[in-house]
Amino acid sequence: MRTLSLSTRDREAMIDHARAGAPNEVCGVLGGRREGRETVVESVVPVPNVASEPRRRYELDAEALFAAIEGIEGQGVAVVGFYHSHPVGPAEPSATDRERATWPDRSYVIASLDDPVSLSSWQWDGERFREERIESVA
Repeated sequence: MRTLSLSTRDREAMIDHARAGAPNEVCGVLGGRREGRETVVESVVPVPNVASEPRRRYELDAEALFAAIEGIEGQGVAVVGFYHSHPVGPAEPSATDRERATWPDRSYVIASLDDPVSLSSWQWDGERFREERIESVA
């Protein structure tokens, strides 16, 4: 199983973003590095959700996504994944998430606001999502 290493600060940034955006889904980009079977997140960059139905799906604003990617790469790291929230529902990929996944070998983190609030990570292999273990780091 692959591992996503995530600091408490970055975990809280995604959860806070999800809470602030509720009842709509929120989204963003993850910058970092890959080391073997581990993905290390070093930055969380929120990107506006421009989906026509933001309560049920997310769509990253293209211009903001481009700026986020440039900013991440300007820090000398890579885009290692994306995150979005499920204001209602489990922290697992929905049918829509599976249909719209386009970046193979990247992590897709889902922040669920169901009680209790939870975070999960999934790697898209081009055909399906495989769950990743989230490891908390300082």
